Amino acid sequence: ASGVTVNDEVIKVFNDMKVRKSSTPEEIKKRKKAVLFCLSDDKRQIIVEEAKQILVGDIGDTVEDPYTSFVKLLPLNDCRYALYDATYETKESKKEDLVFLFWAPESAPLKSKMIYASSKDAIKKKFTGIKHEWQVNGLDDIKDRSTLGEKLGGNVVVSLEGKPL
Repeated sequence: ASGVTVNDEVIKVFNDMKVRKSSTPEEIKKRKKAVLFCLSDDKRQIIVEEAKQILVGDIGDTVEDPYTSFVKLLPLNDCRYALYDATYETKESKKEDLVFLFWAPESAPLKSKMIYASSKDAIKKKFTGIKHEWQVNGLDDIKDRSTLGEKLGGNVVVSLEGKPL
């Protein structure tokens, strides 16, 4: 391990995203649909990245397609961790699942890749009960939503965020 710690705010964000209690429409709007986490400047802590999030209330307002908007938040030349709350349908039912994403693009500096890779367990340990983990090494792996569909349920997934696959 890299000795990196996880900021409490990260854990709070995860718990808020994980718990799907019945809430008022106002509360639902404030729910995070997607959020990015990065290393602090001194590389000692994993923190919630400022202003890199999508709220449920943004969808249909400033955000047309949450999946595409999420992909656009990822920096092309550096690593990140992210949580994405995927809404998808199989032939049987509608589902929602949190996906933990480790973004490590080819073009990120080697040092950054190394510290993010070695710190991944620290953040993953705090995210209890996550079923889906996805390591992505570039836009080609993520820009097509069907790749996430496969991750979530193989070929049984028929739509993601209301768009057919």
